[in-house]
Amino acid sequence: MRTQRPYDLVLFGATGFTGALTAEYLARHAPDGLRWALAGRNPAKLAAVRDRLADIDPTLGDLPLLTADAADPGSLRAVAEAARVVASTVGPYVRHGEPLVAACARAGTDYVDITGEPEFVDETYVRHHAEAVRTGARLVHSCGFDSIPHDLGAWFTVRRLPPDAPITVDGFVRAGGRFSAGTYHSALLAFSRAAETRRAARERRAVEPRPEGRRVRAVPGRVGHSRELGMWAVPLPTIDPQVVRRSAAARPEYGPDFRYRHFAAVKRLPTILLAGAALGGLAGLTKLPPTRRWLLGRLSSGQGPTAEQRARSWFRVRFLGSGGGRRVVTEVSGGDPGYDETAKMLAESALCLALDDLPPTSGQVTPVTAMGDALLARLTAAGLTFRVLEHGSA
Repeated sequence: MRTQRPYDLVLFGATGFTGALTAEYLARHAPDGLRWALAGRNPAKLAAVRDRLADIDPTLGDLPLLTADAADPGSLRAVAEAARVVASTVGPYVRHGEPLVAACARAGTDYVDITGEPEFVDETYVRHHAEAVRTGARLVHSCGFDSIPHDLGAWFTVRRLPPDAPITVDGFVRAGGRFSAGTYHSALLAFSRAAETRRAARERRAVEPRPEGRRVRAVPGRVGHSRELGMWAVPLPTIDPQVVRRSAAARPEYGPDFRYRHFAAVKRLPTILLAGAALGGLAGLTKLPPTRRWLLGRLSSGQGPTAEQRARSWFRVRFLGSGGGRRVVTEVSGGDPGYDETAKMLAESALCLALDDLPPTSGQVTPVTAMGDALLARLTAAGLTFRVLEHGSA
């Protein structure tokens, strides 16, 4: 019955920095006839966003606006019941995200977001996966730079290796760009909640089924020099390896024994040492309420890099895959990772769920599990690059 709902897509959080960029992307690229709306807690700010969209496309001057607040479950229920897909940019998700996920799970509404917060993802699996399976909702987290390039990139890589042999894939990330206030606040909150993150992971492991007859692992690597890249490789403790592992657990194409490792690639070893020291010090400061409040006050909500700064930003993710006597090197690349490309990834993911013919899935699933090749085709057409650099015998 979702096709009879008034909206194909509702964007929740359109007044935030990334939300506004996502709205602008939809204004330029949504297909004719898409029934979509903006949602948020401040009607005046929503109207201001709509006015900017009307400058892009005058027909959007009457775009519907829905007032909804993460602290008002009734308003979230109304949004979920009115939409086929809800896309959310309202973070930090561990503080503001669960009520909307719950509303979508109950209403059988597909949901996408851009979270990189493992605690939030694990908690929503434990609390809402079963209900989403019952109603047919697809709950797809991490549809931004966390973790589309890595999830789809690993999928793009393993599809070029024999599926009947063990497969290993290593991902190496390089990027240049700035962060917004929302990303900054989410990162600080995650640093301060290490114990809660570990607890949520344990609770998920206790209830999540494992693949039968196959082994799937995401393992930490070690700091070292990569001869293949000519750079230093540093393990990245982000959500991306978890997403790749869960996609591998759901798809036989990853082989009977799959292993993934995730690294940052840097040219100079001192960069590693300075970054590690800075992150360690920041993590320690976030555990003290006074210093955490001071750090959170350094950036105000809605702040972010300028269009000129974003235009100079970029990312590349190199994948080294091997299996069955074959070896493949692939690369995913694009522009500004945190905002322009994240807005594109989120918008295209939402459009993919709303409009494309996809394999039947439900519950909390990864981007690859829910959308796979359909999303890969969309993002390639939208300007992201997925390419094979080398392919041959190991």
